[in-house]
Amino acid sequence: MADVEIDRDVCKLVHEFARRLDVQVRRVGEEVGLTPAQVVALRELSEPITARELASRMSCEASNATFVIDRLEDQGLVRRRPHPTDRRAKEIVLTDAGVQARSGVLERLNRTSPLVSLDRDRQESLVELLRELVSD
Repeated sequence: MADVEIDRDVCKLVHEFARRLDVQVRRVGEEVGLTPAQVVALRELSEPITARELASRMSCEASNATFVIDRLEDQGLVRRRPHPTDRRAKEIVLTDAGVQARSGVLERLNRTSPLVSLDRDRQESLVELLRELVSD
């Protein structure tokens, strides 16, 4: 059983860390002329995926992800193509401009990450602890 004080402290710290990540994403978006949701979408588009998969990675509804994809498509950063195995689905694919934009976003996110003060081993330990806490 978790100690009530520790539980409260963890909640406060996780909330503050999430707030700092949100501020970081907003700042990067302002630097590159994208909305925070577009920054998150580009971060998550490491390979071609469906809108549903992107929504899951962004922790949002599919309709919200579709809106973000539409804006990225209007900006020439992504395109939709038929899914190779599911005739009903489309894959979201970065264009050449999208690859460049994603690279710039990732570089800025990495440079300004709240995790930058931790060495690689501590970052990996944090990831392991968080995975343990959220695993089903």
